[in-house]
Amino acid sequence: MAKKKNITEEYLITSYMNYILEHANQPKTVYAFAKANNFEEALFYKHFGSFEALEKAIFSAFYKNTINILENSEEYQTFDARNKLLSFYFTFFENLTANRSYVLFMLNNYRKGFGNIEQLSGLHQHFKSYIENLGIETLDLKNDIAMKVQSRALQESAWGQFLLTLAFWRDDNSPSFEKTDMFIEKSVHASFDIINVAPIKSVIDFGKFIYKEKMTMKTN
Repeated sequence: MAKKKNITEEYLITSYMNYILEHANQPKTVYAFAKANNFEEALFYKHFGSFEALEKAIFSAFYKNTINILENSEEYQTFDARNKLLSFYFTFFENLTANRSYVLFMLNNYRKGFGNIEQLSGLHQHFKSYIENLGIETLDLKNDIAMKVQSRALQESAWGQFLLTLAFWRDDNSPSFEKTDMFIEKSVHASFDIINVAPIKSVIDFGKFIYKEKMTMKTN
């Protein structure tokens, strides 16, 4: 049989995931993986430098597929930041659920936490960019450095919340993962309530008022 010539990134991702599901193990070598799928080893390296790079691309693909679905939704475009993030979570975890056997195989090697999993590093960067561009209202600190620190803290705290959700989903045995849906809804609402800047702004405005009035009294 002639070897396959037209090898795409999507083909490699699908073939690799199928291999993992069928063998419950990573291929021993790229050569063995290429041979099992009837293509030349060199074609693999046109897209990925290693299996680890391919695994990273798989989680990034889950993200990209989620964004494509959301961007094609007219309703999503009308949502505020809170409801956009909720939609992202629900759609992303639907993608994960559709590929649960593969995802669990990868995650179950990291029972103590996901913070340093290299396979999630690409997803981490995508997610931080998503949060940065979501339009979440924050304090206007009038200082570029302080604003950058605030933005970075918001992104990383959101990532931490995402990892907690991922761990919850991994261990969820409820029908249709309904408990994960509840976890998502409650955690996203809670996080937005915590960072709600309106009460903070009121306190700051009140403080400015008091300071201004005191200064006025001193000059009179």
